[in-house]
Amino acid sequence: VQLQASGGGLVQAGGSLRLSCAASRSIFSINGMAWFRQSPGERRELVAGISSRGDAVYADSGKGRFTISIDNARNTVYLQMNNVKPEDTAVYYCNVGRLDSNTYYPYAYWGQGTLVTVSS
Repeated sequence: VQLQASGGGLVQAGGSLRLSCAASRSIFSINGMAWFRQSPGERRELVAGISSRGDAVYADSGKGRFTISIDNARNTVYLQMNNVKPEDTAVYYCNVGRLDSNTYYPYAYWGQGTLVTVSS
C-alpha cells in the first residue's frame, strides 16, 4: 500500500486545517488507518485512528478538536484539525494498521509526512 499525505501548512493558533491521506488501494481491504505526528526530538505519537467501518480513537491531545474520517469511495482518510495550538506543530504521518478494542496497531506502511506549523 502506498500512502500520499497532503494538506499541511502554516496556520495561526485557533485556526483550522484538514489533512488528507490517499491510499493506493481500496480501504475496504485495510482494517484501519491513522494519523501520527512527530515533533523534533520527540517520539512519533498517535493522533487518531479509524477502522474501515468508521470506529475511531483519539489521543487526549486532540479530543474535542480533531476529527478523523474516512471516504471509502476515494480511498482517503482525513484529519480535520480545529482550534489548533502551537504544540500541534509537527510532521504528520498517515499509517495503515489495525483498530482492535479501541487500540490502534500500526503496520509498517507510512506516508511521506506533511508538516503542520502553528504560529502563536
